[in-house]
Amino acid sequence: MDKVTIRRFTADDRDWLVTQHGTLYAQAEGFDASFGVLVSEILDDFIAQHDPKVERGWIAEEAGQRLGSIFCVRLSDTTAKLRLFLLVPEARGKRLGKRLLATCMSFAEGRGYQGMQLWTHESHTAACALYRATGWDRVSSNPVHSFGQDLVEESWTYRF
Repeated sequence: MDKVTIRRFTADDRDWLVTQHGTLYAQAEGFDASFGVLVSEILDDFIAQHDPKVERGWIAEEAGQRLGSIFCVRLSDTTAKLRLFLLVPEARGKRLGKRLLATCMSFAEGRGYQGMQLWTHESHTAACALYRATGWDRVSSNPVHSFGQDLVEESWTYRF
C-alpha cells in the first residue's frame, strides 16, 4: 500500500464505482439491484451538478488499479455529507480507509464546513469502528427493509 495514490474522482470512474458497489454489496450483504441504481443516481447527480469548490470525490489507486472511493458533498452551508466510502476487499485492513477518511474530512474542514454527516448500515462494522475512532458520533439507529434486506440504518455526525 506504499504506492497507493489518492486522486480526484473523474467521470471515467463512474461505471467502475457503480459496478463495485453493486457487486460487493450483493456478495457481502445480499443487496438487490436497487443499490446499484442508487449509486448510479448519486454519481450522475454529482457529475452533473457538484460544486468543485466545496464538493469532491476521490479514488484510491495503485499501479492503475482502483482500490476505493470517498466523496464529500454539500448538505448545507455548514454541513458536508460523506458518501460512497468503499474499499475493495484486497485493500482492506491496510489503513487505506483511514487515509481516505482523513482526506475527505480535511477537505470539508478546509472548505469551512462546521460538521459532517453520513448514513450507513450497522453491518458495516469496520467502517463504523473507524468513524467512532476518529470522533464521529452515532446519532440514530433504525431498523429498515432496504435493498431487499432487513437492515439497521445508522446516521453519524462529526463536528469540527
